[in-house]
Amino acid sequence: MTASFTAEEMCEHFAHCVQVLGGTTSASRRLGIDERAIRRFISGERPIGPGLLNDAAKALRVLIDEATVAEARITVALG
Repeated sequence: MTASFTAEEMCEHFAHCVQVLGGTTSASRRLGIDERAIRRFISGERPIGPGLLNDAAKALRVLIDEATVAEARITVALG
């Protein structure tokens, strides 16, 4: 998976994922890593490995599930 991205593209994509997760603080909590580390991955100071990408994908799936439940409750409430 990482072979299809340049290092710069990987940092940009990871930064996008962090924003989708709610920003640096939220992503830090969801991924279980320090905010400073998040910023270092985004800046390219630290390499982004497959483990971090898998963790980000899992966190995004959890967010999708949470959003789906929240949307369903709104839909039911509004009839």
